[in-house]
Amino acid sequence: MKLGSPFRPRLLSALLISIFLGSAPATPAQAQEPAELRIATSYKLMTLDPQYANLNENTSLLSHIYERLVYQDENLELKPGLATSWRPLSDTQWEFKLRDKVRFHDGSAFTADDVVYTIERIRDFLKPPSGGFRSYVSGIKSVSAPDPLTVLIETNGAVPNLPLSFSSVFVMNRPSEGFETTEDLNAGRPPVGTGPYRFESWSSGESLRLARNDDYWGGKPAWSKVTFRVIENPAARVAALSTGEVDVADAIPARDVASLNQRGARTASVGAARINFVQFDVSRETLPGVTDQSGEPIANPFKNPLVRRALALATDRRILVDKILAGFGTAATQVFPNGLPGTSAKLQPQAPNYDEAKALLVKAGLPDGFNLVLAGPAGRYPGDAESLQAIAQSWARIGVNARPSAAPFSVFNTKRASGDYGVWYGGTSGEAVDIILHALIASQDPERGTGALNFGKYRNETFDAMLAKAESIEVGPERNAALAEATEFVMADQPIIPLYHFHHIVGYGPRIGAYVMHPRGWTTAMQTLAAAE
Repeated sequence: MKLGSPFRPRLLSALLISIFLGSAPATPAQAQEPAELRIATSYKLMTLDPQYANLNENTSLLSHIYERLVYQDENLELKPGLATSWRPLSDTQWEFKLRDKVRFHDGSAFTADDVVYTIERIRDFLKPPSGGFRSYVSGIKSVSAPDPLTVLIETNGAVPNLPLSFSSVFVMNRPSEGFETTEDLNAGRPPVGTGPYRFESWSSGESLRLARNDDYWGGKPAWSKVTFRVIENPAARVAALSTGEVDVADAIPARDVASLNQRGARTASVGAARINFVQFDVSRETLPGVTDQSGEPIANPFKNPLVRRALALATDRRILVDKILAGFGTAATQVFPNGLPGTSAKLQPQAPNYDEAKALLVKAGLPDGFNLVLAGPAGRYPGDAESLQAIAQSWARIGVNARPSAAPFSVFNTKRASGDYGVWYGGTSGEAVDIILHALIASQDPERGTGALNFGKYRNETFDAMLAKAESIEVGPERNAALAEATEFVMADQPIIPLYHFHHIVGYGPRIGAYVMHPRGWTTAMQTLAAAE
């Protein structure tokens, strides 16, 4: 792929990965082009609407078809995508210059009018629960196209990280009239983007088939065909890779890395720019599955921050990281791994303190503990179902009897949205610390676009103000310090229990020379380098 292609694999990165993993580096094939790339993925594409739900499965798979104005490379650095440059004209006005001679898959030219349509569709048309991208454009007052390759954006206030926001938004082409609905996009008409691969077919929950876009502006894509097979069971993905049924398998369990390497497959890993956590419903008066020791319903204990803190103190993260993740993870105390911009050096992992946790329960008026159902997905994240078991064992030591309840993510997600759970295990990723804080912990506010992932409806107005102030500061050390301070403040209230930042692990077979990992956890053909013949 040419240098201008988004998400281009860099040979240096590939070599570093190979050297780090102790395997010989391979050079991508030049003389003979690869044919079909077969990928086993844990990601079940839920919709063909690229702006419907801000979930990694949609972001990852649809990035072959659609593109962003700006994208984050494997170092989380902002790079030109469909926009070649951007600059603030004032505190409330931005100018984006667009890439020339880009065409959608139907042959129509990409212009600024498509960007206008994209922003207006997300901001004005899509409604919750389909508003997962709204937070990225909620601060935009107006958007205009003074010429085909220029976009002017007026914001309601200072939005110094606007380019970062656009690294999450896929650009759609404007239809002849109105806004396309999600139902229309899922009805069978091929989705049309500007990306390196064209849509061929989709069977929900089973497969996605793509064909190379020979007219791609970034150069000829490496693979002529790409087939994603949805295999939600981790053992089945490992088996498919081991037998050569697929060339790449994502979300490899850490426990299978050694055996895969022994069988000739190779693996690559990278620390994830994401967090896995326990989240509480703090809004309702009583909760399903939460009872006293005799099985009688009790008042929602999670409204009390002492209870939330007690459960955090009784959570043994070392077992999760060392045993369940086999060392392919980092204990979490905040939304991003320590050391990344916006994190706090003051928040460090601690060993569990069961005596202090019991004392907090006594102070909260629950000396005998209580019962609960701890829900979570099975097979979506590394170690998810096992983590439920380990957390339950830890909490039992303070008299909180948790019954783990793991389900396929589609089932879990539906039940969580329906209010069937009182406390659950979850995970999320984002471009930056403030993006996750904005979605996961900030109060739900449709006008501001905050709280899209705040399913427990936690509300802390002081934190909201601190986060808003931090977000108003230009990207740099001062902003990072303000975000760290806001994080320290809110984590003292324990709205969630940070568990770990797992490592993304991908396995690949002999047809693949190297796989360039991305900390956002994407699985794409563009990260896959073919082996030399």
